[in-house]
Amino acid sequence: MQKTLAGPMLAQHVPHYYILCVLWIEGINHRSIKISKSETWKKEMSSTTFSGDETAPFFGFLGAAAALVFSCMGAAYGTAKSGVGVASMGVMRPELVMKSIVPVVMAGVLGIYGLIIAVIISTGINPKAKSYYLFDGYAHLSSGLSCGLAGLSAGMAIGIVGDAGVRANAQQPKLFVGMILILIFAEALALYGLIVGIILSSRAGQSRAD
Repeated sequence: MQKTLAGPMLAQHVPHYYILCVLWIEGINHRSIKISKSETWKKEMSSTTFSGDETAPFFGFLGAAAALVFSCMGAAYGTAKSGVGVASMGVMRPELVMKSIVPVVMAGVLGIYGLIIAVIISTGINPKAKSYYLFDGYAHLSSGLSCGLAGLSAGMAIGIVGDAGVRANAQQPKLFVGMILILIFAEALALYGLIVGIILSSRAGQSRAD
């Protein structure tokens, strides 16, 4: 009686064993596929991520933006302030307008200084090609701030001097040479910031030997 019952009972349990084995094999295969996918994902992430400090590019890009923004603010103020003086003077002495346009031109050059530093900084930020650390970010930030704030101060000086200078030149032409000298020394302030900005940006990448 036990022998006759063992056959149907084994036949009833065989499908269950078979199903459990299939599920176990599928679980192993699924786990191996998941592990292989995670490994490939890690390899892809390692190939796409940059080396160095992750927060360092923030300071570098901030320096590039500061160089361009502050320099353009100085150029805009100098152009507007001296332009008002040129327009006011041109009503009574229109023949002196082209001669008095010098402050506007010198104020517009300040934006070029900021553009140069911004391009130098932005091209130096490439973490995938070379490690970019906080030292590099701080160097680029100080470079952008030195050029931008120097350009802003020079633009304010050029605007004020240009406005008063062109008005005074319309009444006394002998003041033209003195006005040009004052504008040159005001422009030199932005040039100092440009030189220091280039030197500081060149210091980036020298924090450690790769």
